[in-house]
Amino acid sequence: MRIAVTRPVPASLARCELTHLARVAIDIDRAIAQHQSYEEALRMLGCAVRHIPVADELPDSLFVEDAAIVLDEVAIITRPGAPSRRPECDAVARVLAEYRPLQTIVAPGTIDGGDVLRLGRTLYVGRSTRTNADAISQLAAAVAPFGYSVVAVPTASCLHLKSAVTAVDANRVICNPDWIDPSVLADVDVIAVDPAEPHAANVLRVGHAIVCAAQHERTVAILRARGYDVCAVDVSELAKAEAGVTCCSVIIEEAGDRS
Repeated sequence: MRIAVTRPVPASLARCELTHLARVAIDIDRAIAQHQSYEEALRMLGCAVRHIPVADELPDSLFVEDAAIVLDEVAIITRPGAPSRRPECDAVARVLAEYRPLQTIVAPGTIDGGDVLRLGRTLYVGRSTRTNADAISQLAAAVAPFGYSVVAVPTASCLHLKSAVTAVDANRVICNPDWIDPSVLADVDVIAVDPAEPHAANVLRVGHAIVCAAQHERTVAILRARGYDVCAVDVSELAKAEAGVTCCSVIIEEAGDRS
């Protein structure tokens, strides 16, 4: 079984952390409807959706990806770079403990799950405003016994590494080459986003399908032309909170679903 862990949109979303975007009004009702449609898309792609209770006191709490790094053998509970987000992790950890043994990043390390891209047995980790060198070292030590290597990747123009590059299959990524040098990814085929859609590199691979933000029509067309099964979802209201489609779920691959 493939499980998608999600958390509802909090009433306080308009007070979310922002780094690269200007704050604009967020329609909470519309954001809730978009999030529910996103969850329905995950169900249609074969996921069992597991809800964590809403946390209205935590504006960014629906972005569960940042609270954990889930591998086949272990889940690493993060220590987010924004102090306001650190209380989000306890509830995520309680759920993930049902599926994986847990390890935890500790101070002075800070890391967001959105900065971690897994390709095979390599974890590429964005060295961003949210993720520091200490946490990258802790992560490398935690995953080395399971045969993973960690490669630090500098980022500057985007919030997280996965704002700039995500996997579309085992050996191919979609990338915004203006935000990251794709040559840091060894032996990987690279699809570039349409230049008019700089945020389009954040896609979510679910089995053999790719979830993309519907507003990135040109990049969706590029992926479909490559033969990918693309599920386009409207997350335009969530995007005002500096979110992409990977942010809103933690995908747990159970035995038999891993690829």
